[in-house]
Amino acid sequence: MTVVTVERTGEHEGRTVTVRGWLAARRSSGKLHFLQVRDGTGTIQCVMSKAEVAEAAFALADHLPQESSLEVTGVVRADPRAPIGYELGVTDLRVIHQSADYPITPKEHGVAFLLDHRHLWLRSSRQQAIMRVRAEVIRACREYFDGQGFLPFDAPILTPAACEGTTNLFAVPYFDETAYLTQSGQLYGEAGALAFGKVYVFGPTFRAEKSKTRR
Repeated sequence: MTVVTVERTGEHEGRTVTVRGWLAARRSSGKLHFLQVRDGTGTIQCVMSKAEVAEAAFALADHLPQESSLEVTGVVRADPRAPIGYELGVTDLRVIHQSADYPITPKEHGVAFLLDHRHLWLRSSRQQAIMRVRAEVIRACREYFDGQGFLPFDAPILTPAACEGTTNLFAVPYFDETAYLTQSGQLYGEAGALAFGKVYVFGPTFRAEKSKTRR
């Protein structure tokens, strides 16, 4: 059994492979099931024909809930209509786990609701696109600074006091004392610069302020 990721399926055209992922969407048309399977690297359409799979497997796909965990085996076929240029002609289907009711439906949801289900919200195409763009921006910044001879310098996230003249801090119990989430890596970056010359700090910072203001 050759297990591949969705993004690598095109390298195996005409061969039988297995894709492991989650059911993003499903539709049926008579003796055909169309399963959209996502694995984190992409989404591929898996076409299941009643004539080409076991009867039990075809019946199982009839009522699969969204985000069920699947192992799909089939032949990779070129299809110019597919987003990735390929689809999978299913020969076998194995359900690893059927999900419970998926709470994020195709309608408008409030941000608070989506943040309560953040682990599932991240599976949406928009959130995945945002995270991939963010990753590319971070990668480009790091490549630039690395190429210019700068040293990555990690500043601590917990600090004993404010590094700027403000009281808007996130306090965190730290054993018998109080620590604060850092507002900036600036002070530690300056110390690093005096030791190494060229450094850059690329870490999270936290400000206990309203994010949506006119400023």
